[in-house]
Amino acid sequence: MSQRIRVLIVDDSATVRRTLTDILSSDPEIEVMGTAADPYAAVRRIGEEAPDVITLDVEMPRMDGITFLRKLMSQHPIPVVMCSSLVEDGSETLMQALEAGAADVILKPRIDTRQSLLDAQVRICDTVKAAARARVRPRARVAVAAQATASPRIPEPKLSADVMMPAPGKGAMARTTERIVCIGASTGGTEALREVLEALPADSPGIVIVQHMPESFTAAFARRLDSLCEVTVREARDGDTVLRGQVLIAPGNRHMLLQRSGARYLVAVKDGPLVSRHRPSVDVLFRSTAHCAGANAVGVIMTGMGDDGATGMREMREAGAFTLAQDEESCVVFGMPKEAIARGGVGKVVGLSSITREILRHDRS
Repeated sequence: MSQRIRVLIVDDSATVRRTLTDILSSDPEIEVMGTAADPYAAVRRIGEEAPDVITLDVEMPRMDGITFLRKLMSQHPIPVVMCSSLVEDGSETLMQALEAGAADVILKPRIDTRQSLLDAQVRICDTVKAAARARVRPRARVAVAAQATASPRIPEPKLSADVMMPAPGKGAMARTTERIVCIGASTGGTEALREVLEALPADSPGIVIVQHMPESFTAAFARRLDSLCEVTVREARDGDTVLRGQVLIAPGNRHMLLQRSGARYLVAVKDGPLVSRHRPSVDVLFRSTAHCAGANAVGVIMTGMGDDGATGMREMREAGAFTLAQDEESCVVFGMPKEAIARGGVGKVVGLSSITREILRHDRS
């Protein structure tokens, strides 16, 4: 974007408004155009000048964030990033926010360590920039310490999957009868994944997924999908076996790697630095799959901003995997698929409605 992204911060806490202002203003591509203490003040501010993105708290007096989001998306759609301190108890509420049209969800920044704050800066700024590029469609109707103030942002080095494991060698694993499907997604991915997984039969190949989302939020996401799908869906645990008819979703804030023991595939859930600016990282999952599955794997990269997964998908394709990318027309943000295509990692580009069919077709081949 040639102009800076104008952001309106809506939160009833003055300290949080100040902290988010400092974090977002540290990015030269972002301008905080104003703040509001509740949705009524936000409406007045929007009437004066429409922002490019709104960050919106969930729990506020006079009107809660979900209600305001639904009204906004039915009357004046603007990309909204829900910002909340709710984790376990509020994760179902945040799922409602995505269903109501929120572009993404972030957790309010922790300030217990410098690294936590730096990670929060990266995630919050990147999420806002992704939301600014999202296709928004109309829908039917914590106490933070003073030291959280962010200093001017010093760009953190962008780490590759090398920090978690070496690049795959030339030799691919021997082919087996079992297929492994690896999927990576970010902004817009929660609803896109629902569409793909709902169409799968109960005997589908084992699937492992990295969807960029906050810590502890993935458990609620998995429960929601499990209630809608014929396949079993749950948050991955370290050492879980990948089984037919089961989908494992990487836990928020943890990397997930595919491993192989004989003919059996399992996942490792690990801590580690941000890779391609994310944790979990699609690149980490895809590289580990290139290492241990080779031609036994199917790789799918879906809607999202940035380039996480682009390098790993190229490594999967070079190892013999069948690779798919979601097309631009059906993406909320055509960033990750576009980068994967540009780097030569994609064997086929298809619309969202065709991804399930391609997975099943390759499983039977």
